[in-house]
Order: sequence, then structure tokens, then C-alpha cells
Amino acid sequence: MARQHAQLPVSSPRLLASAIGVAITAGSAGHMVFAAEKTDSKAAGNAIALDATSITGEAQDATSYQVEKASSPKYTAPLVDTPRSVTVIPQQVLKDTGALNMQDALRTVPGITFGAGEGGNPQGDRPFIRGFDAQGDTYLDGVRDTGSQSREIFAVENIEVSKGPNSAIGGRGAAGGSINLVSKKAHLGNSFDGGFTWGSDQTQRYTLDGNYQFSDTAAGRLNLMSHESNVAGRDKVDYDRWGIAPSLAFGLGTDTRVNLDYYHLESNDTPDSGVPYTLSNPRTKSNPDKPYAGGDDSNFYGLDRDFRKGRTDTATFAIEHDLSDSLTIKNTLRHGTSMQDYILTQPDDSKGNVNNGSVWRRANTRVSNTETTTNQTDLFGNFYVAGFKNSFSTGVEYTREESQKSSYNVNTDTTPRTTAASTNCTPSMIGSSSGYNCTSLSNPNPNDPWNGAISRNYAGTDTKANTYALYVFDTLELSEQWLVNMGLRYDHFDTEYKTYTAAGATTSKGDDTSEFVTGQFGVVYKPAENGSIYASYATSATPPGNTLGEGQEGNPLGGTPDRSGNLLSSDMEPETTKNYEIGTKWDLLNDRLSLTADIFRTEKENARVQVDTTSYENAGKTRVQGIELSASGKITDKWQVFAGYAYMDSEQVDGGALNRATDGNQLPNTPKNSASLWTTYQVTPKLTIGGGAFYVDDVFGNVANTTMVDSYVRYDAMAAYKLTKNVDLQLNVQNLTNETYYDKAFSTHFANQAAGRTALLSTNFHF
Repeated sequence: MARQHAQLPVSSPRLLASAIGVAITAGSAGHMVFAAEKTDSKAAGNAIALDATSITGEAQDATSYQVEKASSPKYTAPLVDTPRSVTVIPQQVLKDTGALNMQDALRTVPGITFGAGEGGNPQGDRPFIRGFDAQGDTYLDGVRDTGSQSREIFAVENIEVSKGPNSAIGGRGAAGGSINLVSKKAHLGNSFDGGFTWGSDQTQRYTLDGNYQFSDTAAGRLNLMSHESNVAGRDKVDYDRWGIAPSLAFGLGTDTRVNLDYYHLESNDTPDSGVPYTLSNPRTKSNPDKPYAGGDDSNFYGLDRDFRKGRTDTATFAIEHDLSDSLTIKNTLRHGTSMQDYILTQPDDSKGNVNNGSVWRRANTRVSNTETTTNQTDLFGNFYVAGFKNSFSTGVEYTREESQKSSYNVNTDTTPRTTAASTNCTPSMIGSSSGYNCTSLSNPNPNDPWNGAISRNYAGTDTKANTYALYVFDTLELSEQWLVNMGLRYDHFDTEYKTYTAAGATTSKGDDTSEFVTGQFGVVYKPAENGSIYASYATSATPPGNTLGEGQEGNPLGGTPDRSGNLLSSDMEPETTKNYEIGTKWDLLNDRLSLTADIFRTEKENARVQVDTTSYENAGKTRVQGIELSASGKITDKWQVFAGYAYMDSEQVDGGALNRATDGNQLPNTPKNSASLWTTYQVTPKLTIGGGAFYVDDVFGNVANTTMVDSYVRYDAMAAYKLTKNVDLQLNVQNLTNETYYDKAFSTHFANQAAGRTALLSTNFHF
């Protein structure tokens, strides 16, 4: 039946999304209450068969902090029997901590820090896992999610973090690990969750999550989000975004299941320009520069010209069929785009400023778009050979990625100055004499009447890449006590790039083809059914052009230019990383609480380094080793905990012939100690209280260890109260003590300050 669409008097897509949410709320709430009661009455007598990999037995408590199994079939055993460090942040932890984006969520996982971006290294999520840049190692439902972006979690069910080299699972990169976002999908049954959050710093957030069962085997789900906020303790910075994520599912509970999912996110922010480092004289490892805002931590060094816009669109079609009770085949087809468009004013220390009381405003700009198409086919299940059970997963992947990157022309030098004056930014130049490009360190004015010119610069770089891959994983049960976990992946990765002028004339181009095999191998001993002791080995490979220009390239495609612009020769070989790990995992207290501990050593022995004035070779060495501890689940029926600790001893072992001076230094964005503790307690059936503490040790911004941010401890608190069966309130106070700290360290120039004390009051509706 054709549908007639009324013309809606809306002025923006955000208003349209809000209108849809209000309409669904008004029209469906009553029906969902009735449907929920009807579903509850049937639940006892109607079990649903999921698929060949479904967990049997009692359903897991949806409110628990404990997760038994990763979502991807490539993990062929429950987490307790998986011989590597895997942390799953469940939906309840995301809700209780008041997380609003991926960076908020990953705060609960020690061993992960975030790096800052500017222009060449783009703005967006830049996580470091065990000291290795993972900017290009984020996945959505097991498929690589390329392109620089700041990820929301309104449509995310949980987040899975795998530590240690992980190329066998996800492909290229993943030297320190990978992050997988598991999306909210349509399911059987009717449910409705909606809410609004009002908070300090003009925070307003509205979310809706509605699921409706159309028939015995079909359902639809819709997630909506609108968010506006400033940032506590920061002048001028604000975030403005909205998103929509519909999902359709057919054949639920049958042998053949089809999922259609779409995700759209738009943002329009005033980005944080950061706080400049001091300029020590000399700047040394023993006397490193630290961020300094001239006496006022709220200082904003940008201008009203600053903006950052983003847009992400992802469409997924997946069909899954049970060939038998123990064998399933699944095909996933995805097409996605990710766009960034920004002008960011960076407080630049290269003009000899900061210590003399002035700051030079340098414009970083970017216009980029990444387009990705992936087709992935997986076959998974279990079989017996000679009486031994094998839980396996195998598949093939083809991915096509294209990235276009250009910028803006920002004429910052509009006022004539002498040659001497143009060298430095001095206090005498603050204001109109420098065209307001030189400002005060202690009292910058973002409303300065900057009168420069801005125009698009269509000169840029295009990068294209193709991935062909084959992979297989297996958990072999030799006995009730002994398991062997194996994985192997072959990748063919070819990539090419070209740079061009604004008129479209090609200025340089290059290409590379890399073929590599990565793997993992682990032995698991189970002294008891609820525990394991394991030893494992895993590898990764990072080929040239790994991030397609959408992230920091430690192993860039093509020669790296010298100061004169001449391309230096390079090995053009994939960097390889290997990991050794010994650990133990236990499910205690009637399997309600999971405890893990591991010792690891991660080595990169062929990092690309400059060996002379004309060439690079894959001859460098870095190493990170340490221990990790974690606890997740219920200590009692009313007391939950999600906690962890990581110790990382990192070192540049060999920086190449031209970088011997930094050998032995600590790697950037790799704190020696980090820890997190989040816990809640149900005081009464209606009242739950909770809180957390998050510690990160000193972090260096560069391998020279001449820039750094100090260690910090942040405290959070929450309280939730159920007004009725269908309505509850939740108060989160983040950074309870209003600690001033920095959560992103850039290699030079600046660091990003974290938000101050933030209070968020949420009203949530459930049917």
C-alpha cells in the first residue's frame, strides 16, 4: 500500500527527528504498554531459537555488568575461554556512568588513552591501545568503520575492546588492539525507551529507542538522538549533533534472518582549540613543557571563525541462514561515508610566544570524505573430527575505500608587518597590529574582530585502497581441561594516491601492494569449569597507507618528504607487531563476577625510521610490556562493579640512526599506570547509588618526552530512582571535585583540557 507523506513545516532535519520521536511517543506508548504485558504473559511458554551460536540455558541479566561472549563469530569461545584480553562495556555501564560518546565509554577501560588532532592528523577519535595508535582500528558490528569521526553511542548496545595485536580478527593495523561497536538492532517483542537529559552548561539531550514487532518473525526499531551542550570549565566550546538509526529485521526465530540497518549522524561544533604548552628553555626530557593557560584554565584561544562539521552515513544489509543446527552462513554488505569539514584555531608555540605572554593563532583546516563499501561472508558453527569438537569461523572479505582530502585558505597575515615582527608573536603585536592573529596568553578574546579572508583550497590528496582477505578461526577442545585457539588471516591490500593542485593537475602519485599473513595461537587450560589459564601469541601488520590519510601514518604511503620537499626513499613494507601473553580468567560467585589477569609483551621490530638523509627503512623497534587486571559483574545481588588496572612499561628501543637520542624514552600516550573503578549498589528496590574513580599517570606527547600532561584522578557519582514501573530519574555528577586535567596530549604546541564538574539529570521512560 502506498503511503502519503504530509508536508511538515520543519526548518531542519533535527526538528524532523524530534517530530518523529514525539509522534511515536504519543501514538505508540499505550499500545506498547499493552503489548509489553501481552509479551510478558507469553514469555514463560514461548522460547525463541536464536541461531547456531546462541547461548543456551538461562538468559543473561540485561542489567549485569558481566558479559559472557563477544558478538563476533570470529571469537569462537566464551570470553572465559578466549586466550587474550577482551573487555566488553555493556549497555548498563554506558547508562550508569552517563556516557555520551565513545571517549566517555572508553574511560572505564584502563590502558586506553586519547591523542589530540589538528589538521594533518585529523580531529576525531584517536584512541591509543597499549601505546599504539588505534585511530583506524574501530569497527561497527565487526566491519571496519573508516574515516575520522567523533562517535556517538545512542545507537550502540555495547563496546568490545580487544587488546594486543589483532590483525587476524580485523585485518590491517590493530597493532595494540581494536574497538568494536555493537549496534542496536530490531528484535522480537515490543519495547519503548525514551528520555531527556538536562544538565549544567546548557546540556540538553533527547533520546528515543523504540522496538515494534510487526508479525511473528518481523520487527522494526528506531533510535533517535538530539544533543546540545557547552563544556564545563571551557569558554566558547560547544557541541551540537543529532542522529537517527532505523533497523528492520525479518525472519526472526526462523532459519533465515535478514537485517536492514541505517545510521546517520550530523554534528556542528565549536571545537576546542586546546591549551598551549609552556616553552621551556631548553625544552628537555628532564624539563618537559606542560599546558599552561596563563592563569585561567577556561581560556579559549580560538576565534568566532572556528567550526567543525561532521556527517556519517552507514547502510548495512545482512542475511543469515542456518544450514543446520550447528552451521550458519552470513553475508554482510555495507556502504558508508564519513565527512569532516573544519577550521580550528590552534594556539601555536612556533612563533616564540607563550612564555612572553602572547599566543599565535594558527589555522588548521580540513575538508575530507571517506567512502567505504564492504562485502563480508562468514561461515561458522561447530563440527567433530575424530571425536574432538571444533568451534570454527571462516570467511572472505572484499573492501573498497576511497578518501578525498583538501582544505581552506585562511589568510591570517592581513596587516603589513616588518620581517622581524613576522618572526615572533610578541606582546606588542597583540590585537590589531597583527590582524588579531596574535593574542594574549592570559586574556584571549575569541570575539576579536579578525578580518582575514577564508576561501576553499581545492588542492588535495585522493587515496584509494582495495582489500581482499581470507580468514579462519577455530577452538579445538582436546578434552574438558585443554583447549587450543587458532586463527589465521591472509590480506591482499593495494593502495594508491595522488596529490593535485586546485586546478586539478596531478603533482605526485604513488601506489603499493602489500600481502601479509597474520595469526593468533593460544593454549587454554581449565582447572575448573568456571576458570582458565592461558598462554597466547598474536601478530598484526600495518601496511603503507593504512589509514588512507585519515589518521596519523607511522608507515605512510610513498616516500616521506624532507625539508626541501624531496621524497625520501622507503622500504614500503608493512610494519609488524607481535604479542606474547599469559593470563587467567575466572567466573566466580555462581558465575556472576568475572575476574581476569594477564601479563603481556608487545613488540614492533620493523617500525619505519629514517636511517640517513635520503632514505627510510623498516628497522626501528618499540616495546610495551605490563600487566592488566579487571573485574566485572555482581559481588552480591545488589552490588555491581566494573573495574580494571593496567601497568605499561613502554620504550623506544631503536629509533634509527638519526633518532638515537630518544632511544630508551617512554612512548607517547602510554601512561605507566592507569586504573578505573565504577560501582553501584541497590539501596532499596527503587534507589540505586554509585560512583567511580579514574586514574591516569603522566602522559608524554612525543617520543622525545619533551611535552607532557600530568597525572590525574577524576571522581564521578550517580543516583537513580524509580518513580514508577515505567519512569525513573538518574543524576550523574562527573568530575565531582572539579579537577583541572588534560585528557589529550599532542606531540607539539598544545593539549586538550577535559570538562570540569558536570551535572546531568535524566528522566527516562520505559514501556
